[in-house]
Amino acid sequence: MNIVLRISLIIFLLMMAAVYLPIGLWAIIAPAQDALGLELPSFYEAVGLSVISPIGYSEFAGIYGGINIVIGLMFLIGIFKRKVALFSIKVLVFLVGSIALGRFLLMLLGSQAGLPAEINAFLIFEIIVFLVGLFFIQALKNTD
Repeated sequence: MNIVLRISLIIFLLMMAAVYLPIGLWAIIAPAQDALGLELPSFYEAVGLSVISPIGYSEFAGIYGGINIVIGLMFLIGIFKRKVALFSIKVLVFLVGSIALGRFLLMLLGSQAGLPAEINAFLIFEIIVFLVGLFFIQALKNTD
């Protein structure tokens, strides 16, 4: 693997770890942040959701917390293990591609139902990460 590709891959993996690990930790801490005396912005407001039952806290911790933490850790491990890097980028491409598709379909269907067709920062991030991830998957496959 050439040095430019290797450095680009490491930067991408570090950036993704820097995005996903804090989100996961924030989601796990969110239900208890008031009790812990932490003055963090509201995770629930940031994602536009609210918890209406005790199982909701578990769902936040599992879906937003657990998944994001593991994805972030996979990226960190991927810096040292190329096969893990390739696997974690494939998982990321699948996840962000699926999420972006859901957002896009809502835009199409929602506009028919009178909902605003919103292209938000999350969707833009997901499309960019999807495309960059596809690039790295192809580049890593070509270096075998």
